[in-house]
Amino acid sequence: MTKIYINGKFFDKADAKISVFDHGLLYGDGVFEGIRIYDGKVFRLPEHVERLYDSAKHIALDVPLSREKMTEAVLHAVEVNAKKDGYIRLVVTRGAGGLGIDPRKTTDPQVIIIVDDISLYPRELYENGLEVITSSFVRNHPNALNPRIKSLNYLNNILAKIEAVRAGCLEAIMLNVNGEVAECTADNIFLVKRGVLKTPPPHAGILEGVTRDFVIELARAAGVPFQETTLTRHDVYAADECFLTGTGAEIIPVVKCDGRVLGPGKPGPITRQLRERFHQAVRQGADGR
Repeated sequence: MTKIYINGKFFDKADAKISVFDHGLLYGDGVFEGIRIYDGKVFRLPEHVERLYDSAKHIALDVPLSREKMTEAVLHAVEVNAKKDGYIRLVVTRGAGGLGIDPRKTTDPQVIIIVDDISLYPRELYENGLEVITSSFVRNHPNALNPRIKSLNYLNNILAKIEAVRAGCLEAIMLNVNGEVAECTADNIFLVKRGVLKTPPPHAGILEGVTRDFVIELARAAGVPFQETTLTRHDVYAADECFLTGTGAEIIPVVKCDGRVLGPGKPGPITRQLRERFHQAVRQGADGR
């Protein structure tokens, strides 16, 4: 049975509760991380913890645990749940307060760790490829809510996801305020053109994904030419290959966008190579800690 960690104690799923006055619930005031477990090892935990604290610092949220204690708590939660392969949702909320947005009126930030399973896409799509659309909802302006903050406020992404589902797709590309490709609702995006791997830079309005960074490392180690560069819808439509990366998604190919077939309409050689290298690396524990 799943045991949920809340502030140092474990609860059965049915008994895992926080206050309805918590500002994480009322206003999306908090931060989180999604982390994978492979063969009993937590994948890139230091990087996830670092990003969690960076996000918290940006929104002036004092995390009630040190980085070291947070790391220990995550590993303990994995051990308690005896999860060999799975997913961790690490959440820090502002805590309970009154019915008003003033964070000074909140107390007791909540640290929540959920260890469970995740499956974002049907298995056959990893072999045959995914169809996506371009969403009409743009990525948040960095001066409004910086996309580099992994906050509990995901409404921007959710609206784009709803639009994708209504169009018969499972994912949507989101542009930034300049009309450039940023990322998808829950994943980063990569293109391949004439053998060169390309992805939008951080200033394009993306969340710098941990899996994204790992895939870049794998590409460089394999000698695949790589560029962080501005991309447009034209670059997507004209790409030879396209794939998405994310903690839940891992690496999933994209073969169609806005009704246009990308490349040959099937996962390309660089996509397949990087997927193989990714799975080999995580299973061997190369970057699982």
